[in-house]
Amino acid sequence: MAKWKCKLCGYIYDEEKGDLSRNVPAGTLFEDFALSYKCPKCGAGKTMFEPLE
Repeated sequence: MAKWKCKLCGYIYDEEKGDLSRNVPAGTLFEDFALSYKCPKCGAGKTMFEPLE
């Protein structure tokens, strides 16, 4: 499972943990999010995220 980082604010989405505050269950892949997904911290669009290595 991967982690994705918002390039604007540094928020990290961890696929292994999900985001229960936004009803995203653990194991949800970032690529499965709709293109309309927004960063919960700053509101940046999905295209502003990059994978963490």
